[in-house]
Amino acid sequence: MRAGLLVLSLLFAAGTQAGELPERDLRNVEIRHTDTIFDLEAPADRGAWLERAAALRKQILFSAGLLPLPPKSPLNPQVFDRVEHDDYSVEKVLIETYPGFFLGGNLYRPVGKQGPFPAVLTPHGHWAWGRLEHSDVASVPARGVNLARQGFVVFAWDMIGYDDTLQLPHGFAEQREQLWMVGALGLQLWNSIRAADFVTSLSDVDPSRIGVTGASGGGTQSFLLTAVDERVRYAAPVNMVSFLMQGGSRCENAPNLRIDTNNVEIAALAAPRPMLVVSATGDWTKNVPRQEFPAIQRIYDLLDSKSRAEVVQFDSPHNYHQGSREAVYLFFGKHGLGDEDPTHFADRRFPVEQPSAMLALWNRRLPEHAVDLETFIAERIATAEEQTEALRPGNAASLGVAREAFRERLGLSLMARSPAPDELLSELLEELPNGEQLVIGRRGKGDRIPTAVLRPRRALPGARPVLIVHPEGAAWTLSSSESRDGFVQELLDRRFPVMAIDAFQTGHAVADRDVAAAGKNAERYYTTFNRTDDARRVQDVMTAIAFARESFGIEDIHLVGFGRAGLWCALAAALTDGPLSLAADLDGFDASSDNAYLDGLFSPGLRRAGDFRAVATLLGPGPTLLSNVAEGFPKGWLTASFVAQQAEQALEVRADGVDWHELVERIAPQSRRGRR
Repeated sequence: MRAGLLVLSLLFAAGTQAGELPERDLRNVEIRHTDTIFDLEAPADRGAWLERAAALRKQILFSAGLLPLPPKSPLNPQVFDRVEHDDYSVEKVLIETYPGFFLGGNLYRPVGKQGPFPAVLTPHGHWAWGRLEHSDVASVPARGVNLARQGFVVFAWDMIGYDDTLQLPHGFAEQREQLWMVGALGLQLWNSIRAADFVTSLSDVDPSRIGVTGASGGGTQSFLLTAVDERVRYAAPVNMVSFLMQGGSRCENAPNLRIDTNNVEIAALAAPRPMLVVSATGDWTKNVPRQEFPAIQRIYDLLDSKSRAEVVQFDSPHNYHQGSREAVYLFFGKHGLGDEDPTHFADRRFPVEQPSAMLALWNRRLPEHAVDLETFIAERIATAEEQTEALRPGNAASLGVAREAFRERLGLSLMARSPAPDELLSELLEELPNGEQLVIGRRGKGDRIPTAVLRPRRALPGARPVLIVHPEGAAWTLSSSESRDGFVQELLDRRFPVMAIDAFQTGHAVADRDVAAAGKNAERYYTTFNRTDDARRVQDVMTAIAFARESFGIEDIHLVGFGRAGLWCALAAALTDGPLSLAADLDGFDASSDNAYLDGLFSPGLRRAGDFRAVATLLGPGPTLLSNVAEGFPKGWLTASFVAQQAEQALEVRADGVDWHELVERIAPQSRRGRR
């Protein structure tokens, strides 16, 4: 048996023994959304969780447009109009979280006690009156007043589009903004981080004792802040940690945020810090004591901190009512004040202040330099551009720094990675006269990639396999192999093996999908939970590279992308470690235009990740031919990268196309022809 066929046969056997490929590509069927029923399997050990946790934190920050973090400009805090009572005070607050963006809030402080005090950050949910909501179901002032009486400094601030913070609309972020990861969730997470900056700057606050609590959308803000900001030392997300519903507002859903994860796992990032999970029988947290909380406890157990996670449930509808508040008071009292006496943490009545005493912009206007939505978005994009341009490589050292940053960011945009050999699965469909038709995929991922493998009668010793990706799929490669003057037939005549795939939703991989029928909000928040088609195509190319290397036993392969598939190949090559030769037709793609990405290569955050400047930095040092390169392509970046790698001779960039005869000569030079 030929060596290549032997390896392929072993792979087929391993695939069928260790895990079957699905009968159809589940990526077309299993469309996740806000109301998908999720679960959580704890990692095998502490080390696995710590690695997973670090990756999740980066995923959250990138999804929020905060990787890397933007520069922290002065908050310019305005704290004024103090209303003082016997045992607490309330003040109006206005802080500038970004230059020209103003966040309103209230500061509650103890009166008659000696500080410094622990502090509680308290974002509100989607209650009608925002941070001024005061009803039996939920009261933000009640928790502010009572926590202050107990000895905490409390800061309550607005969601975007509520109360004082009407500068921008609630839930903004269209598809163009998604390319740059500019949106409501990211702004609210940034506001939470800046709220922590504000509170920890106060002279009467102990910065080592900071807690956070909020319900509903405020619960989402609470566990996201806890996940990414270690200054939060204890947390109490209320009625939001659930396998059943992940958040129904744009301010809770950002692209890529919950790909391969969910709110329960995100909340578990609090471990080993103390966390109280509050739930209710009358909403989507009804199963928390039996399902979600045990899953979180397993994570805490890995970190030897199981006792630090607590749960409480109330027989009530969606809320942050008195019972929930008192449970949180007691929990925060234990961890912030060292006091576990429940009699000290009862909810007490208080005089409700009028809006005029609470709203920072009552009879006042925002400063003249306050920005509108268009300006805000433009400034966030400008900051992202500055962060990308700062990584432009100039020598080997700066290239190394840039590559590390861009590989991480590009991977987080596409949510793609090279599978390990033991993750690969394959299934033989049909023997061909000169090869096989099969499907390949990755264990547990549900993918099913139609693949063709063609081999010459006598392979040239050491000949590197040629992986071809075409927008029409593998059918183009099979057709070319049957033509006497075809590109593929010439490669086979020169004794080079060839492999081709139907990347996601191309060729035989085209399949029906009904996103709208998948569930509530499935279309609206599709990218929060699911990779885009283009991102999946890039992943399929990376999977095929790994399969080709493993099946042919050769690390260095030729990757050839035609037409629009050349873009997928360039992205895949940028994210693939190890030697690789690339010939990619970039199809005249204008890499400097947002519209080009929206029309033909959409993956959230791709521009924020560095777009093709990142690709240019990550390619090489192997032979690289890029053809049909448009003016907008960052050729200067590409040249600088190859110069820093001392591989200038390996790079060729052309504005026109490449004749297939010339391409054959690059891959299989005539001197090595060795025809049959």
